[in-house]
Amino acid sequence: MGLLSELWRGLKVTGSTMLKTIGGSGLVTTEYPKEMRHKPQRFHGRHVLNRYPDGMEKCIGCQLCAGACPADCIYVRGKENDPESPVSPGERYGYVYEINMLRCIFCGLCVEACPTEAITMTHLFEMSTTNRQDAIYTRKELLMDESGKVPHMFPDDELADLDELNTADGWLRATAPSGVAAYEGVQMWQGTPGAASWDPEPSQEERDRASEGDDG
Repeated sequence: MGLLSELWRGLKVTGSTMLKTIGGSGLVTTEYPKEMRHKPQRFHGRHVLNRYPDGMEKCIGCQLCAGACPADCIYVRGKENDPESPVSPGERYGYVYEINMLRCIFCGLCVEACPTEAITMTHLFEMSTTNRQDAIYTRKELLMDESGKVPHMFPDDELADLDELNTADGWLRATAPSGVAAYEGVQMWQGTPGAASWDPEPSQEERDRASEGDDG
């Protein structure tokens, strides 16, 4: 009897939820991939190497991101800048940059470790491949072009033009460095030539008001 009682209780929960959904309270799932769910501002997705608004690369090849990575999935090799035609404002730039997405745990520590805001994370998470080599993202796939567009690993993919790939601002929208309230609302980051908005996040009061407006 005990087993039948537990089974009946479980069926009641399932049935009541089904009736609520049919009754018009809304589905609790999305029809992926036809419908993409809205992702949080600081969603941890595919990485991108950023440029300054003037087109120069932000990466200086310091390898701090590789040192901070707990999964040991980042490999960086720096190279001296040509004084006549520098690639970055520093003495060096990231001549070789690779991320093994099969090992990456998307923790974001590389973003926090970078002293020049060179690496950030997009909202793109659809990165299925048919072979392991395609999961090794190199400088070619990671570095945005001078217009700010982020290259897709597979240019013919229908996801290549999604805003979530070209918007790499999630981790750069913090209200304040180290939580210092005096910096709330102050932009602390260098922009890029891309579509990303690196303006500071609104205050908690503004977010609450916006949330109340959405609920109304």
